Amino acid sequence: MAATVDISERNGPSASSTETTDISNLNFGSSDEAQLVPADDPITAQADGHSFEKWIRFRVSALGGSTQIDNLQCWISNLGGGYKTGEGISCNLVTGGYSAATYPTGGPIDTDSADADQVAPVAEPGTPNVGIGGSLGGVITTASPTYSDYIVLQLDVSASTPAGSLNTKTFTFQWDEQ
Repeated sequence: MAATVDISERNGPSASSTETTDISNLNFGSSDEAQLVPADDPITAQADGHSFEKWIRFRVSALGGSTQIDNLQCWISNLGGGYKTGEGISCNLVTGGYSAATYPTGGPIDTDSADADQVAPVAEPGTPNVGIGGSLGGVITTASPTYSDYIVLQLDVSASTPAGSLNTKTFTFQWDEQ
């Protein structure tokens, strides 16, 4: 039997934040909410423009027949036609020099993220790029539930980003079970 793993998203100020489990989309927008509808909360093209950050993490609620979960990876596996002019996705995903991001007291921001300061990878990293317990070599051995460190994502736009929908991108989340 396989482990039960999903992706959860945290929103709002830390003292009153909510965690939405098993999210079905990572839509970026001008509101800090899970399962966002971009048409309801569009991002305005502007010099150095940003969506609200997405603070997501792996959530292990059952190990099934496994004894541990490790080697957590996340990347954009399909650019869906590519980036539009002035568009990009920033993140905190790295395969070395890792430091876990701490959820901000005020919650996600829609200004330039200090945590999402890397270009989102567009190929499988081959080694962990999501930490567990502050380490890329961390392991999850219990599920009550148990979480990975945060993945921080942010959509960036510029004044030249065209109006309208952007191309749909696909993120892949991968882990090993032993």
